[in-house]
Amino acid sequence: MSEDVQSMKSGTSRRAGITVRFAGRVGRRVATLTAALGALAAVSAGLAPSAVADDVQSKQWYLDAMGAKDLWKVSTGKGIKVAVIDSGVSSKSKSLNGRLLQGVDVTGSAGGATDDFDGHGTTIAELIAGSGAMGGIKGVAPDAKIIPIRTRLSTIKDKSAKEKGDTTAKAIRAAADSDAQIINMSFGSDFPSDGGLEAVKYAQSKGKLLFASVGNEAEKENYIGYPAKYPGVVGVSAVDKTGQAGKFSESGNYVQLAAPGLDIPEWCNNDFQSYCTGAGTSMASAIASGAAALIWSKHPSWTANQVLRVMIDTAGRDWPKDKPSRYLGYGLIRPARNVLHGEGSPGAGNINPLTNEKTTAGSTSGNTPSASVPASSQPPKSTSGGETSAAGSSAKSSDGNDQLWIVLGAAAAVVVIGGGAFAVLRARRSA
Repeated sequence: MSEDVQSMKSGTSRRAGITVRFAGRVGRRVATLTAALGALAAVSAGLAPSAVADDVQSKQWYLDAMGAKDLWKVSTGKGIKVAVIDSGVSSKSKSLNGRLLQGVDVTGSAGGATDDFDGHGTTIAELIAGSGAMGGIKGVAPDAKIIPIRTRLSTIKDKSAKEKGDTTAKAIRAAADSDAQIINMSFGSDFPSDGGLEAVKYAQSKGKLLFASVGNEAEKENYIGYPAKYPGVVGVSAVDKTGQAGKFSESGNYVQLAAPGLDIPEWCNNDFQSYCTGAGTSMASAIASGAAALIWSKHPSWTANQVLRVMIDTAGRDWPKDKPSRYLGYGLIRPARNVLHGEGSPGAGNINPLTNEKTTAGSTSGNTPSASVPASSQPPKSTSGGETSAAGSSAKSSDGNDQLWIVLGAAAAVVVIGGGAFAVLRARRSA
């Protein structure tokens, strides 16, 4: 299993073949969040299961910052399915009991979609939809369902499976053909996979909302890869408790939104006995997917375009919306602004807010196919703006802890570079 950024370096040269790797686990701290599964784990820690749950969930700082308890009084993600394209999602996870649906395995390796030989995919699924049962992670959208799509990533140990090549496009198509409204992709490659762009277009034609991590190698090369780089995919960067972008979080024209991605609980490994504290844009993408599930559950007739447009409208920033930040895109996710207060305009259901191109309107709640989304494979044009700081709008009194989220939004545009604080802006992308 890949332990940190250094373990993910192999195959990253752009002269090399495609290596699909996780976008998580940066400087992970091991096992202070002890014991998660079942009574045995609780006994071994000398704690009741509820105490273990409190310990793990007390580390999920972003739930309080988002005002999750108030959010869950209105929306829990019920009725929304999220396809998790990853290393698999383990059926051993008690936090995912009743939330894990039949999935697809495209790896050609031993096991199936509900076998996770790494722990990464299970972490991602719990961050999205975990119930928190028996000491597990509490998901942002705890009543959403997970459709696991196991793809071939850098940790697959079956040599014969690895030699069969990249399966990203096949995995995206499998997710597109599922009942999922949202597709989460917490991994990346320097190279586009064969058929990757066409697979993304196909998923968009089915009305899916696609999130992807932007990568963790900013301190080395800062090259946002695929699938985050595909047009219309929501690239997500990672911020810490203060709202600052992680030093590892890659930046550029393909960052669309920012979400928490530092000091996040994750499974230490594939024995699923203990949690560690980790960091990465993998976690940020999962949390953004969960936030989208909350909004979509509140507005089940909306299209993917409308859910995303509201996420953009309500994101925390103090720069012009048409000049997104290279580090944080349109800003820090704030689902409470819509779910609790009705803020954000959904706009036209048939216009993609990232590409400004027409799609066929229609919610995926009925899994009804829609027309293909035209998308250019050319990178967007961009310009840089000047130094700034960001601030969110005033919190409403019923927000609970949403005021903290606004404070995080205020700091989120600031990236420390050489002792100075800068927020580099980019012009709105054109198709």
